[in-house]
Amino acid sequence: MTSSAKSAGNAPSPIAALALKLVGGIAIVAGLVDFFVFLLPPDLVNRGWRLLTVENLVERGIVPLVGIALLFCGLWLDGYISGKGKSTSLMQDSRFWTCAFACFLGVFFTIAAPFYVADVFHQRQERLNQVSDRASQVQSQFEQRLAQEQAQRIAVFEQLQQNPDQTIANVDQLIAQNIINAEQAEQIRQLQGQPEQLKEYLAQQASQIPNLAEEARNRAVTEIGTEQQETTAQLQTAALKNSIRIATNSVLLALGYFIIGISGIRRLLAI
Repeated sequence: MTSSAKSAGNAPSPIAALALKLVGGIAIVAGLVDFFVFLLPPDLVNRGWRLLTVENLVERGIVPLVGIALLFCGLWLDGYISGKGKSTSLMQDSRFWTCAFACFLGVFFTIAAPFYVADVFHQRQERLNQVSDRASQVQSQFEQRLAQEQAQRIAVFEQLQQNPDQTIANVDQLIAQNIINAEQAEQIRQLQGQPEQLKEYLAQQASQIPNLAEEARNRAVTEIGTEQQETTAQLQTAALKNSIRIATNSVLLALGYFIIGISGIRRLLAI
């Protein structure tokens, strides 16, 4: 086999150039379709829409970048095979418009990164305020319910002191109503037939109700505070992770598009 035959066999195939241009063009168009789908219908005043849109665009931003790279490879290979140089007009050169499109996307992803971070932290603050308001609401409702239960229990104990015999007869009912516990019920049964001692015991238990209510309130406040702190930490961590992930990817995409776009335009102008 002669050297010329070997060179012909090793020469780049026009089909390879066509395949690269075709796949690159399809990737670019597919990326643009995704972009338009994510952007429609626009709702710029809605922070949630802005966040979701930027996230989707950044996650799909690599598709047009790969398409541009493949398209350039195909155009270069096509030019190498055909031996054609620069087009008669820069405005008619598809490489120029591809580079301009890459620069446009670079600008977009550069702007998207800081705006996304700002929106994430604004949204985080709104959710933290909601968590704080919810915790205050739950605590207020609990304290109101606790105050009502405290007044009710004190009133019941006052009535029991006036009717010791009725207290003995209704011990099981009082347990079912959560007025007294099993230990108190046992003590009341032991004081059967001793009305004065029973009254004294009931008065003593009634005097302890405010202290018990205060302990319950303190436990509830601690639990609510702990839950609020955990939720706050989760929101802060999620906001930080999303900001780092999306902003970093957006900056990397911007760099990729700018490098391809600016380098390509400079190269075309130098030809």
